[in-house]
Amino acid sequence: MSEDKFNYEELGLMMGLEIHQQLDSKTKLFCRCPNSLTDKKPERRIYRRLRPTQSELGEIDRAAYEESQRNLQFVYEAYNHHTCLVEADEEPPAKLNQEAVDISIILASLMNMTVVDEFHTMRKQVIDGSNTSGFQRTGILATDGYVETEFGNVTIETLGLEEDAARRIGEEEGKIVFRLDRLGIPLAEITTSPDMHHPQQVQQVAYQLGQILRSTKVKRGLGTIRQDLNISIREGARIEVKGVQDLELMPTIVENEVQRQLNLIDIAKELQKRDAKVETCIYDVTGLLENTNSKVVKGILEADNSGVLAIKLKHFAGLIGREVQPGKRLGTEFSEHGKKMGVSGLFHTDELPNYGITQEEVDSIRNDLLLEDDDAFILVAGPKDKAHNALNEVIERAKDAIIGVPEETRRAQDNGNTEYMRPLPTASRMYVETDIPTEIIDPERVARIASNLPELPAVKKERIQKEYSLSDELAEQLVQRNNAGLFEEIKAELPNMDATKIASDIVSTIRDLKRDGYDVKKLNKDVLVEIFALVDNDVIPAAKTEVIFKDACEDISPMDSVKKNNLEKLSEDTVAQGIKEIVEENKSMIEERKMGAMGPLMGKAMAKFQGKADGKIVSKILTKEIQNIIN
Repeated sequence: MSEDKFNYEELGLMMGLEIHQQLDSKTKLFCRCPNSLTDKKPERRIYRRLRPTQSELGEIDRAAYEESQRNLQFVYEAYNHHTCLVEADEEPPAKLNQEAVDISIILASLMNMTVVDEFHTMRKQVIDGSNTSGFQRTGILATDGYVETEFGNVTIETLGLEEDAARRIGEEEGKIVFRLDRLGIPLAEITTSPDMHHPQQVQQVAYQLGQILRSTKVKRGLGTIRQDLNISIREGARIEVKGVQDLELMPTIVENEVQRQLNLIDIAKELQKRDAKVETCIYDVTGLLENTNSKVVKGILEADNSGVLAIKLKHFAGLIGREVQPGKRLGTEFSEHGKKMGVSGLFHTDELPNYGITQEEVDSIRNDLLLEDDDAFILVAGPKDKAHNALNEVIERAKDAIIGVPEETRRAQDNGNTEYMRPLPTASRMYVETDIPTEIIDPERVARIASNLPELPAVKKERIQKEYSLSDELAEQLVQRNNAGLFEEIKAELPNMDATKIASDIVSTIRDLKRDGYDVKKLNKDVLVEIFALVDNDVIPAAKTEVIFKDACEDISPMDSVKKNNLEKLSEDTVAQGIKEIVEENKSMIEERKMGAMGPLMGKAMAKFQGKADGKIVSKILTKEIQNIIN
């Protein structure tokens, strides 16, 4: 392990993981629509607007409020058969999917958890448009588990079972478009306690949980699993990082977030020392830039109702340009908040003059705003209503900069940095789902499932590698691609067939055919057994299976493919006669090179037989014939 960048114990680093994994049940969680996505053209569209509501105490969730300020309309693409009235929130939900419950019980057992006696479906408010109803149906299925790491055990607090959100397709002017095919897909939510204190530990836990998930009936592929990472240090705040998909990048994300929080703490201390203030007044400085040569500003001002608005930040000079993440400054964080309101960006005094804005224009704005030497201003250019909303967001972020580190939800980036998404939601507003009865979970059901748990991928890989004498890479790929079961079923029916040939064709040849557009779904277990039996029974050479795979994808039977392509192996007598002819034609080469002629003649022989002769038999006969001449 490399040397740590920080003393994490001293900083009080705490981390927790949230993993959302789609389950591979036949239907959705609260309706009987297929558990799959579609790219078909939608048959209708549904239009909605969602708004935040006050709690019983008169409070509004801060994340919901910020989302409502964007004033968006939500468009939902729906289908007559692939989706139903449940997803459209026009019909009560059906009974809880029992297959999804069983898969969740398996997961709970593998994580040493206690399954609840009663599963209560709850409603959790969500108004980002991803749920037509404005809430998500969710519930807790198990609690109090753990996984082991070299740094100690990590607690698995809860295993939830909930419905996935609608699939975001794109944006139109003032609208976000969702597709309802994903809404309602069963989703397991695994939440750990924040008891991880080292970047390598969170990586280990994510890997182990991934192994557990892969051992059960879960979906594979892009978008089927989402990992969120909660990070905090003692003097900082809890940050939720969304979309942490790359395990190798996890330690870097943690290091960069720790560095970001430390830098924000240092900036806050300096601002407090200066007695910094954030004024809430927003000024219109359009007239000071109406003749600017800045192409960016000029282009924006050409639109109707556009302008340049400004705010004053007392004693902020020099700190807005201070780096908080590698290549990202405090001003970048201000900009990320403003952009949520639909503006393209902002300008601040630490980076001006620049972008075509001159020193003279900067001075005129400073004079108009009555700024002192260590004061700063921020400009936003755009439609005035959006610019006004954006600066209100920046004002709130600037106030937080004086305090320290604000609690936020941020998005992971490919370089290990993060970017702002929204405020960290307040405590979830949960209500019992009145349309779904309580699900009683029989302890005997849990015991029966727990007594027959699947093999974990790491254990399976080690076993099949040893049992079938496979290479480490082949065993790893069979397990990773969920093909180990298919491999073992074929091997059970053809015990004498070369295991490496079966495995390599499954993980490589068939994969390549799929990339080339072949319908490899037609290569089911029975078809593969029939093809490999041709090799096992010496009907065709092992090298010719790919030809038959291709034909099978076109509904041509294996034996018809053999006849069509003239693939039957040559008899040993035919091979021996062919080799004698090659040896006779190259007798002088053999007398000159002795056994050194073996390589060139082997090539001639294999070319002559066109892959229809076993290489080992060719080599054996050719060796004997050469020795007969040189001896």
